[in-house]
Amino acid sequence: MAVLRIRNVHKKKYAIICLCIVGFILYRYLQLPAGGRNRNRKVGLSTNSSEFTLEGEPFRILGGSIHYFRVPRAYWRDRLMKMKACGINTLTTYVPWSLHQPQRGVFNFHTQLDLEAYIDLAAELGLWVILRPGPYISSELDLGGLPSWLLRDGSMRLRTTYPGFTHAVNTFFDKLIPKVVPLQFKKGGPIIAVQVENEYGSFAKDESYMLFIKEALQSKGISELLLTSDNHNTLKSGGVDGAIRSVRLQKLNQRDIQDLNSIQPNSPTMVMDYWTGWYDVWGDLHHVLPPEDMVSTVREILRRGMSVNFYMFHGGSSFGFMSGALADPSYKALVPSYDYDAPLSEAGEYTPKYHLLRDLLSRYNKGDSIPDMTALHYREAYEPAIMYQHLSVWDALSFTEGPFKSHKQVSMENLPVNNRNGQSYGYTLYETTITSGGLLKSGDNVRDRALVFVDRSYIGLFKRQSLDLAVPGGKGRRTLSLLVENCGRVHQGRDLDKQHKGLVGDILLNNIPLRDFTMYSLDMKPGFIDSLYQATWKTLPETPSFPGFFMGRLFAYGYPSDTFVKLPGWEKGVVFINGLNLGRYWSIGPQQALYLPGPFLNSGINQVMVFEEQEGDYKIHFEDTPDLGMAADIQ
Repeated sequence: MAVLRIRNVHKKKYAIICLCIVGFILYRYLQLPAGGRNRNRKVGLSTNSSEFTLEGEPFRILGGSIHYFRVPRAYWRDRLMKMKACGINTLTTYVPWSLHQPQRGVFNFHTQLDLEAYIDLAAELGLWVILRPGPYISSELDLGGLPSWLLRDGSMRLRTTYPGFTHAVNTFFDKLIPKVVPLQFKKGGPIIAVQVENEYGSFAKDESYMLFIKEALQSKGISELLLTSDNHNTLKSGGVDGAIRSVRLQKLNQRDIQDLNSIQPNSPTMVMDYWTGWYDVWGDLHHVLPPEDMVSTVREILRRGMSVNFYMFHGGSSFGFMSGALADPSYKALVPSYDYDAPLSEAGEYTPKYHLLRDLLSRYNKGDSIPDMTALHYREAYEPAIMYQHLSVWDALSFTEGPFKSHKQVSMENLPVNNRNGQSYGYTLYETTITSGGLLKSGDNVRDRALVFVDRSYIGLFKRQSLDLAVPGGKGRRTLSLLVENCGRVHQGRDLDKQHKGLVGDILLNNIPLRDFTMYSLDMKPGFIDSLYQATWKTLPETPSFPGFFMGRLFAYGYPSDTFVKLPGWEKGVVFINGLNLGRYWSIGPQQALYLPGPFLNSGINQVMVFEEQEGDYKIHFEDTPDLGMAADIQ
């Protein structure tokens, strides 16, 4: 009997402990300040004549942009906790259509692209969320985040109510919006506002378009506050009735605010994109905004009682071939780093901007203490990887999708690859037969850069500024090859419909168009890179052929740390770590090192593969400090 009593006592204790745990969990579940599941909320983010309110209480948006698709998933929590510790109360993120729907009918909302998990994490950490679902987002992405397969329609008019575009948008929204509807504020989630499209005032080709996007969002279940974001001089043409207008700026000019207030009187003022820095393009300098300039502007924004969102708070990296390009005044492609000179660096390091901003924002947190700053991740300078194997690009062709034959050249987007969705990124090889030498003219039909070969011997380069090339004479039939690279589609401007890549028109030899092409798609997707491990690699010769793939190994013992890949002596190409595309490198800079997050590495042996176009020194360095190039203040 004594034993039985003791057991019953223990059972009661365990039951009480279990009830306490369940009670605590339920309390936390119902009481989380941002994004808990309190489904009794009636009034979300609203506006009165001078301020935002949340559930009827005054609320100032102190927002920061961090894009889940630019941060390794393993680091999402780290980056958001650092943002919370700076005094930010709202996370904003774009949603990249091109990544979520790489092909018609194919959708990806998993692993790195698990948007629901990202928003849930923000809620767990006590952050509100402003969602920016596009469909066009700019964000310095290839084609502004629009999928390239849209361009297969020869009549396509992007960002308009052209039926081919609106149908595609509705199909995407039918997949996306149901995922975020339950995460809205009034349903117990953290989403307090949703942006309608993005800076449409600078495009403004269709007066009905913004209304279409707004109605598409609402008809599928979006019920929180809607807003738009534009530059001060395009606010009127970029807005839509029923959505709050907000402004984008880096320097606070009185005119910017006056323009907004004149269009939208008796409403709170918000800077939806306060640019903490800027992006970089190849062949230029690394753009920086002095910390004191940033803080003085933000201090004035806050003094005036305005809400603000920092773009970017943490930029991260445009891994792979995500980066876009500029068209005006001339074509320039963006580097893979999206460091943006933001308060939190590309690798998640605290910067002087972070410390100054934390001190400033701590005064605007209603007396609440902001969390402590979290520890930084260790970074390591690993031993160099020595390239020991080589595979020429010609020997890799058997692993591509193709070859495809056509009388005339075919652009990347119109190639019959990827289930007839065309090629989005990477390189395309065009080959044809010639019987004489002479003058080869591109007529600006090479997009964007082409290495030219005769019988696989390099003879020169086509790029947008060089339109002519001499082809040496020779006897008999010879193979002329053009390896064309998509360096990045333009991410903004009114020429989005014209962003076809590859050969987009006739190439002339002695004023006669080349015909009868054989084409290979070298899109460098993970499946292709993985297949190359089955190729017959050769021991690295003393004088390897270019272009080619080079293989080496990185040894990371213990728990892998962040590092930076540096390639002195190499010219231009792409780096792959364990099959993952880190991005392009190019000796012209400004960026001289690629960020390699520790979660991309395995403990032990890691495969390093480099695709180099023209020149290499066969050694890859790993350093513990970034190198974004020579800096210049933003003008």
